[in-house]
Amino acid sequence: MSIGSSVKRIEDVALLTGQGRYAGDIQLPGQCEAVVVRSPHAHAKILSIQTEAAARLPGVLLIVTAQDLPQDLPPIPMRLSPEGALEYALQYPLAKERVRYVGEPVVLVVAANRYVAEDAAEAVNIQYEPLPPLADTDSALAAGDNLLHPTIGSNDVFLIHSEKGSVDDKLAQCPYVLQEELYVQRHTGVPLETRGLVAACEANGRLTVYGPTKVVHFNHKILCRLLKKESKDIRYVETDVGGGFGPRGEFYPEDYLIPYAALQLERPVRWIEDRLEHLLATNHSREQKHRVTVGFDKEGRIMALRDEIFVDTGAYIRTHGVTVPALAQAMFTGPYDIEALEFITHVVVTNKTPTGTYRGPGRFEGTFVRERIIDMIARKLQLDPVFVREKNIIPPEKLPYSNGISALGQVVELDSGDYLHILQEVRKAVDWDGFTQRKKDAAAQGKLLGLGLAMFVEKSGLGPWEYAEIDILENGDVYCKTGLADVGQGMKTMIAQVCSDQLGIPCTRVKVLHGDTDTVKKGNGSFATRGTVMGGSAAWLAAASLKDRLLCAAAEWVRMPREKLDMREEAIVEAKTGRILLSYHDMVQRCVEAGISLHEEHTFSASHMTYPYGVHAAEVEIDKDTGQVKILKYYIGYDIGRAINPLLVKGQLIGGMAQGLGGAFYEELRYSETGQLLSGTFMDYLIPSSMEVPHIDIALFENAPSPRNPLGVKGAGEGGTVAVAPALANAICDALEAYNFEIKSLPIRPEIIRSAIRQAACGAGKSEVVL
Repeated sequence: MSIGSSVKRIEDVALLTGQGRYAGDIQLPGQCEAVVVRSPHAHAKILSIQTEAAARLPGVLLIVTAQDLPQDLPPIPMRLSPEGALEYALQYPLAKERVRYVGEPVVLVVAANRYVAEDAAEAVNIQYEPLPPLADTDSALAAGDNLLHPTIGSNDVFLIHSEKGSVDDKLAQCPYVLQEELYVQRHTGVPLETRGLVAACEANGRLTVYGPTKVVHFNHKILCRLLKKESKDIRYVETDVGGGFGPRGEFYPEDYLIPYAALQLERPVRWIEDRLEHLLATNHSREQKHRVTVGFDKEGRIMALRDEIFVDTGAYIRTHGVTVPALAQAMFTGPYDIEALEFITHVVVTNKTPTGTYRGPGRFEGTFVRERIIDMIARKLQLDPVFVREKNIIPPEKLPYSNGISALGQVVELDSGDYLHILQEVRKAVDWDGFTQRKKDAAAQGKLLGLGLAMFVEKSGLGPWEYAEIDILENGDVYCKTGLADVGQGMKTMIAQVCSDQLGIPCTRVKVLHGDTDTVKKGNGSFATRGTVMGGSAAWLAAASLKDRLLCAAAEWVRMPREKLDMREEAIVEAKTGRILLSYHDMVQRCVEAGISLHEEHTFSASHMTYPYGVHAAEVEIDKDTGQVKILKYYIGYDIGRAINPLLVKGQLIGGMAQGLGGAFYEELRYSETGQLLSGTFMDYLIPSSMEVPHIDIALFENAPSPRNPLGVKGAGEGGTVAVAPALANAICDALEAYNFEIKSLPIRPEIIRSAIRQAACGAGKSEVVL
């Protein structure tokens, strides 16, 4: 069996031996370089753009402003969660009349090389009239007639209101009511490789674009629409990708501008984003403020919950539409059964970089808020936090379970799981019941120890469909074409294992093709932790159809019923005994000679997502003098339904935890009151290194296979990230229990902890972290 085996990634040999091919590696004859001139202002009118001096520099080939682009050019459309009301807040490739964030593209300069292009960009003279900037949601909501998109009529551009039951009625019945405001800071994915693109125009006018990723076919359609080209006139080719994580691969202004320039010049044009541009212009994420009201009884059973969420979406609505805010409220309840719910989510535009998805979008934020609230309830009632969770967990007999809230075009309906079981397993694994004594012993030695955990439910396998096409060659090798993209998640290995398991051949005989619109005729791509659920199922069913055809033919040749045959270890065998009846090689040869097709396609469709779940637990020690937090132990229990490759799943969880750690302790895209980014380099935008990421113990569970796909799988891409912040925050608050310390905002910095300890020591009373 290939499925379930920890096969080493087949992608890694080429990447580790320097054979990877990234956008920056592409060198074509006559290739030139592009640079984008970006706004230095958060909010301003464009009075004039003078390009004459730049155009006179030797080697400058093309300068493009919004006035040079087709005047009927539409803005970049929404891909997910499209809402008609938000079309007036979409972004054009180049700013028209007004800029709305620092880093917004205003002019494109193309020159013979990057040096000349950079010099020419500096020579472009743009006159601005600064306007009052709106640097946060509070100022945007109080701005009066200072509207970023006047046609919409408000900076609160979209409201998502969802409810189940009557929160007010239930709150009136609750003996306890807690009201808190919590904040998650703005940060984003920081891949090793920044964005990049190469566009080349052939003699016949056909355009080839190298560098797209994540949603190759969708972006191909957008570019065809914006350039008014037929699908056959543009080819997209996905190169190797140095990290995706959500921000990479969406359709940005540069994804139009570079192909447009290549068509104008009839020569290849390359653009490679530098790190400042990445932090300034690529999608930001996360920033949300939650005002939570929760009612509960003396045992911590939550009877009603209301959350008013303020999402800082930045200056424009980009391709994700309202995906992040919709997911924030739809997935907020996690594994808990809450009778009355109300969510009021404000999507607010500000003069900051537009936002989009980042690993665990909406769930990182919601899980932090929810799991902190659970611990606050436990502390208020002086109960064990695990006990409070047990009181609220959805019992297995209630699944499938719907919380009644919608996102991504479907009502959340948890498919399968035993949340209490995994909580109990993690409780035992971290010796939860024995920690009280360990904490006392440490305190006697002057040490501050804390233990915290956080539960989560993830979503994975977003449809509506995915495509696979399989061919067996005459030599027996298998080619599988998939509509997925490879963003570093081990997609090729997974597809190879799925095909290998069906056809009874080694993974090494399966070659996976993807990301080329000339080769793969359709696909939805890799996002929303959908690759294994959707793409794996499509490949599994395509291979199953091909296998059935082979076994039907073999049944005649070996004179045995089809149902008694199987394909294993490169042979046709008797299913019950494993006796070899015909070699795989001979089987293929006979099919070729008989004219039996060795080709199959399948489009797998799914109307509902799958929902993996788990628990993060952290044990920490805090230095009283510095506020430094040392993570002594970190544990993740994760039920994935069925693991195609446990090694890859664990790798996803470890990498995800590292990014969650960044969001918990280090990363923040902080802005000034004037809308200037203050953390635009790695001197200011801190990311965890291998020195900060702790050893992570992982337990994979396969107790709840999903009934929504033939493999029973659920995704693994985001479960390592979403519960890191609350697990660590709860552990820190446990360590500082004597100081009556509560964490209500991220990131959790040593100076905040140190200050809280000092304030409490001086008798200042309760300490809490609030930005």
